[in-house]
Amino acid sequence: MKTIGMIGGMSWESTQSYYQAINQGVKAALGGLHSAKVCLYSVDFAEIEALQHQGRWDETAKILADAAVAVEAGGADFVLICTNTMHKVADEIQARISIPILHIADATANALLADGITKVGLIGTRFTMEQDFYKRKISDNYPIEVIVPSADDQTQIHDVIYQELCLGRINPKSREAYLTIIDKLFAQGAQAVILGCTEIALLVQQQHTQVPLYDTTQIHANSAVLMSLA
Repeated sequence: MKTIGMIGGMSWESTQSYYQAINQGVKAALGGLHSAKVCLYSVDFAEIEALQHQGRWDETAKILADAAVAVEAGGADFVLICTNTMHKVADEIQARISIPILHIADATANALLADGITKVGLIGTRFTMEQDFYKRKISDNYPIEVIVPSADDQTQIHDVIYQELCLGRINPKSREAYLTIIDKLFAQGAQAVILGCTEIALLVQQQHTQVPLYDTTQIHANSAVLMSLA
């Protein structure tokens, strides 16, 4: 079994979902008392969040690259960046280490392709929805069109993530707002919607909507299990 290097804490609320999903996956595959081999480096999200909103991405890249170097030194065979948004600096992190990064957008795109999805909605932080680092990773490398909500809807999604979900607050009114936005994307032709922030699945699950949802936390964790057992 390979050792999974996890860069977490962004937020810790979703990192615990990763840890649980990865260990459940290994147990399902191997049975008995088996659990995943994990080397976890958990950062202080307050530092990362402040730098994100100040546009100081080079500084976030250094923090996460230092974390990646540490998990490689700790014996990790590959790395998970346990957040969608911080894949914005995945190339900078990869340049500092010799083990591969299992990219969350690749894992998600492969899941979409397996189900025949060719047009998908994306919700996440404003950074993920507005900027190209995530959307183009999918659309440039896979036959999948990615659409995002309106600017106003992006603001609402973003604010709920940082002001509620990252703090562990689950608000039913926010769930209804998200479901309305998901329905709008479906009406625009999306065959499914990517939950492109690792906290969103804490609020919205498949049971809440008929629109197919792709939970990036679970998908990324499942891919890590397969890679660790390959």
